Amino acid sequence: MINQTEDQVRDLAKEELGFTHITKKAKFGVGQLTTFNQLDPKFKGIPDKPDGWYFPDNTNDVAVILECKASDKILNKQEFIDELLKNIKITNKKYKKVVGILYNGENSIVYKNNNLYSTDNSALKNIDYYLHLFDIDNIDKQLIYTLTKRINDSLHIDFGIKNLYHRMIFTACALVAKRYGAGLVKGMNYSTFHTCIHSTLSKSLEDSRNQNRKLDLLLDVYSEIKMNSTENQEAIDNFIDYVTQISDCLNSQYWNGEDVMGIFFNEFNRYKKKSESGQVFTPDHITSFMYRLIECSKNDIILDATCGSGAFLVKAMCNMINETGGIYTEESKLIRKTHLYGIEFDREIFALACANMLIHKDGKTNLEQLDTRKKEACDWIKKKHITKVLMNPPYERKYGCMKIVKNVLDNVPLGTKCAFILPDKKLEKDNGKKLLEKHTLTTIIKMPENLFNAGITTSVYVFESGKAQNNRKIVGYYIEDDGLETVKNQGRQDIKNKWHDLEDYWINAIQLGVDDKFNTKQIIDPNEHLSYQMPEQPFELLEEDFIKTLMDYELFKQGIDLKNFKEKLITNIMYSSSVSDENKNISINLAKRNKNED
Repeated sequence: MINQTEDQVRDLAKEELGFTHITKKAKFGVGQLTTFNQLDPKFKGIPDKPDGWYFPDNTNDVAVILECKASDKILNKQEFIDELLKNIKITNKKYKKVVGILYNGENSIVYKNNNLYSTDNSALKNIDYYLHLFDIDNIDKQLIYTLTKRINDSLHIDFGIKNLYHRMIFTACALVAKRYGAGLVKGMNYSTFHTCIHSTLSKSLEDSRNQNRKLDLLLDVYSEIKMNSTENQEAIDNFIDYVTQISDCLNSQYWNGEDVMGIFFNEFNRYKKKSESGQVFTPDHITSFMYRLIECSKNDIILDATCGSGAFLVKAMCNMINETGGIYTEESKLIRKTHLYGIEFDREIFALACANMLIHKDGKTNLEQLDTRKKEACDWIKKKHITKVLMNPPYERKYGCMKIVKNVLDNVPLGTKCAFILPDKKLEKDNGKKLLEKHTLTTIIKMPENLFNAGITTSVYVFESGKAQNNRKIVGYYIEDDGLETVKNQGRQDIKNKWHDLEDYWINAIQLGVDDKFNTKQIIDPNEHLSYQMPEQPFELLEEDFIKTLMDYELFKQGIDLKNFKEKLITNIMYSSSVSDENKNISINLAKRNKNED
């Protein structure tokens, strides 16, 4: 890369920070001649000259200070750090929250006040990213579990909503309404409360409705939800309070696609192993694993053709947006609008997916209520230029599992990596070899036995579309343990934070083809198997087994009926008044008695 002077880096920073189109009330700019003294009376008498600055009118907001160096300079030199910290300290005279950035055109070092926040080997992010660094930087997962349980119980008991999915949809719609500014306040009666959610929801859909008329279905399903009781003001107030607290977490840029919605759907589904629509909701840590497994990135166009509540799409959106530098970048808007596509056939689940995507703003216009088993869905997929597929289709034959997999593989572009969660033996039982006539199964990763509460054992199957298998071998792995543990009334959770390291290990092991820790790698011949082959347990002969076999054989030789012998043995032990020393070998005495009787 061509070396850039400090002036060139400063000009580059101006573009990358987005200083050319800021509309907020603030004083901002870059330069090398302007002093703090000239920028603000608060800095009177200070001759130091920052390379860039963002000073908001509201002193309670975040200020940003920038120091630039030529691209051939190493940023972590103490003299550069000291210079940045000095300017942060000066800015702190007026602003309590200051972000300091040291930048050389390639790398950046970021401070929050005088505390190191990050060292990054990429370009600067948009100014909005830095303005939100002082937001709440953690989410209380336990609080979310508690609130979600309270909501579920309240809707079920206080409001009398018996249908599980109606409880989910009603809550999701309330969260959408909060996201888009609904004035839900304690004290409003049920009619006002219900109408406020409906009107805000309708308004939030206005722009998207022009692109996708099927979004009206969300309003229809919401309107159909009936309450058995609407007079409990305390229950209404509590519901508003719970939803408001969860909404605050959703609005944090530190939400990572799992902290809130993963917990939300996990709680509402824990009463039900499997829905009537063949749905098995995908655990969040597996959506993250699969995203990395097939090397998805912010440049991909991702499809889930049986998207359910949207778990894969929300996780992909979160990861892709993080790669762009956060939810406030221009690139993130493009991702939500054009990089995520989903299909869901079930009407109520489709409404739930729409609500889920709406909560996270945009992406919802790329959902379609179609049947992936049918030609209409295939034609829709063909037009989207999909580059990666992440799916957990319904498993049963009656829902057309293999037909769905085939239609997806047949209609995405040549060479598309597609990852499906399927039951371990699905391809072997349902003629999966037919798929290999046009497509290549490259990898099978058997998942932990207890991944799903429904008692289904599954594997992730990675295909490459449009290329016949031609006897190419399949590589298999077995993730026996994901580190999650069952928490009472809260499902399986990573309470000991084991999964992060395990995920990193397995992604590296699979991509490099070296599992040197667990030694589960195996090469599978597609002509023999289409599943991971569990190793046979080694044969073990215990002393008790040996003695039992000898006893059985001896009884057989003597013509003694084993069943009758066992009954008499038990009777003798349980009901005889005593067992004498000379009668210790009771089995032999009984054997003789039986023989004499015969």
